[in-house]
Amino acid sequence: MRPDSFRTIRNYSRGVFRDRGSRFIADAWPVENSDKIRELVEKTRKQFHDARHHCFAWVLGPARKEWRVHDDGEPSGTAGKPILGQINSHGLTDILIIVTRYFGGTLLGTGGLINAYRKAAKAAISNAEIIDKSVMHHCIITFPYSSLNDVMRIIKEENGACTDQEIDLECRIGVTFSTSNRERIMARLLRVEGLKHKPADQE
Repeated sequence: MRPDSFRTIRNYSRGVFRDRGSRFIADAWPVENSDKIRELVEKTRKQFHDARHHCFAWVLGPARKEWRVHDDGEPSGTAGKPILGQINSHGLTDILIIVTRYFGGTLLGTGGLINAYRKAAKAAISNAEIIDKSVMHHCIITFPYSSLNDVMRIIKEENGACTDQEIDLECRIGVTFSTSNRERIMARLLRVEGLKHKPADQE
């Protein structure tokens, strides 16, 4: 894996693990922000409203510094952490795994719970397609309308993406491209007459 890339899953996947009557349904999604995580957690709670527990773990960002675990009533450390452990062992980020448990009438004990949540999360990851994604650079550029054709040509040639375009006498465009190409692309853009830029997160 390149230093300017990260591993995640391409699409939603599911894995199921059973132990002594209890059923553990693990759902995994690629996610990019906490709003989407909250939406999926709420959706899962409604979908499996008759289940006893909805435990989860998530990791966000190329640096994998944002994360959280939740045991949802299971003994502390027996659910969220084993799920997170599987995410970490596969080196994944931008991922949410929720494991829904239907109790089967037999207590599994601490070791049994840890094993069950780990196996369920592992099954969901095994059923997913793992991909490498480039770390993307996002910035806002402004420039006079007379430079529009030059700017759009560079963005097209560099396989960049445009968002939030405001075309007027003074144009404003959000631009996204691979971080690995940042220096070359910005050097080209900054040669355009009147162009200025700033990181998108400073908006």
